[in-house]
Amino acid sequence: MAISTSTSCRNPTSSLYKAYISSFNPIRIPFNFDKFSVSPSARKPASISCYLPLEEKEPCKLKVSQRPDSLGRFGKFGGRYVPESLIYALTQLESAFHSLAGDADFQKEVNGILKDYVGRESPLYFAERLTEHYKRSNGEGPDIYLKREDLNHTGACKINNAVAQALFAKRLGKKRVIAETGAGQHGVAAATVCARFGLECIVYMGAQDMERQSFNVHRMRLLGAEVRAVHSGTGTLKDATSEAIRDWACNVESTYYLSGSVAGPHPNPLMVRQFQSVIGKETRKQAMEKWGRKPDVLIACVGGGSNAMGLFHEFVDDDDVRLIGVEAAGFGLDSHKHAATLTKGEIGVFHGTMSYLLQDDDGQIVETHSISAGLDYPGVGPEHSFLKDIGPFKRLSRLEGIIPALETSHALAYLEKLCPTLPNGAKVVLNCSGRGDKDVQTAIKYLQL
Repeated sequence: MAISTSTSCRNPTSSLYKAYISSFNPIRIPFNFDKFSVSPSARKPASISCYLPLEEKEPCKLKVSQRPDSLGRFGKFGGRYVPESLIYALTQLESAFHSLAGDADFQKEVNGILKDYVGRESPLYFAERLTEHYKRSNGEGPDIYLKREDLNHTGACKINNAVAQALFAKRLGKKRVIAETGAGQHGVAAATVCARFGLECIVYMGAQDMERQSFNVHRMRLLGAEVRAVHSGTGTLKDATSEAIRDWACNVESTYYLSGSVAGPHPNPLMVRQFQSVIGKETRKQAMEKWGRKPDVLIACVGGGSNAMGLFHEFVDDDDVRLIGVEAAGFGLDSHKHAATLTKGEIGVFHGTMSYLLQDDDGQIVETHSISAGLDYPGVGPEHSFLKDIGPFKRLSRLEGIIPALETSHALAYLEKLCPTLPNGAKVVLNCSGRGDKDVQTAIKYLQL
């Protein structure tokens, strides 16, 4: 998978013996290929020690699409680094997932709700005027299609995963649901499905994100959810996620944590990927119907990574399909004000999983920046690690009559670099992960409309 930003791109490098930090234990954890153990120079004693092999004893013959392995690992990424109080809940969740994955009645119920309530399948739309805009002077260029996840109920792809997980919560007898949110789309999806299934809903959201995404805050409250502001740290998605996990650790018997990202401890990345993979499955089917073969290029924005993995997973074993994830470069990759985790990050453990992280020399998570609240996160899903702005917002609005989310706009921005390099007639599918209603006020400030 290619990883790109709006400004420039470089391959990430990592120091294998750099100290990394857990989100729950402020201690240094030296990275080596045998085990994780607490460094003698730690600033305070650890409450958890993880001894998990980072490499399989025998060469892994799994296809990329068949990962994670039995330990929840994507190569050396992923795993389960959490307080002991959460181990049982995660094990129970994994067992239920594998059990219900083969349950025909459960699948029928999920598919019925996705069709009649969410409105699937979402269209694969030929963006004729956008295609014309990127044609070269000789009239040649790629054909650009948009996977219209913005047309789903609630206006984004997040509802796909939320529906299935809400049904999981009911099957497990959990009546209290918690969730984290950045841009508010996952929070709205969680609030929506909890209203639909009669569940209590509490959403944690950074105070800064609540200010710039006030529209979605009002939507969540209208749907009956309690929105809890998080003022610690930078008041963004990473802090909201930390608070949600703390809540879950304290109320694990009664509470279901509805994760919206392919980050976090196993089995969350696996579950969210599977529930979002409907995007890629539909795309393959629709591509065959429209032009008789697979797409040549798939593009999606990457924050935590759920929308991108939802599109990519169906195609990860297809060597002839190019996968491009676009990160938020913010004020530039050298400005220290960006959210380009895969481009500039190094390996560490955060929010229960091993992945690429934006961190300083002491392993502390550094502050990120993006105009998009949904991409303003210092980590990324482990499978993305394994596979390794405003202008586009306005352009799609005026050329196609589609106002995209700022998250989607990052992927749209990359078309400027990509399209001149592609042969005539190449089929490009861009995941339009959400609509831009929530971002209009932010856009107005920059566009001066």
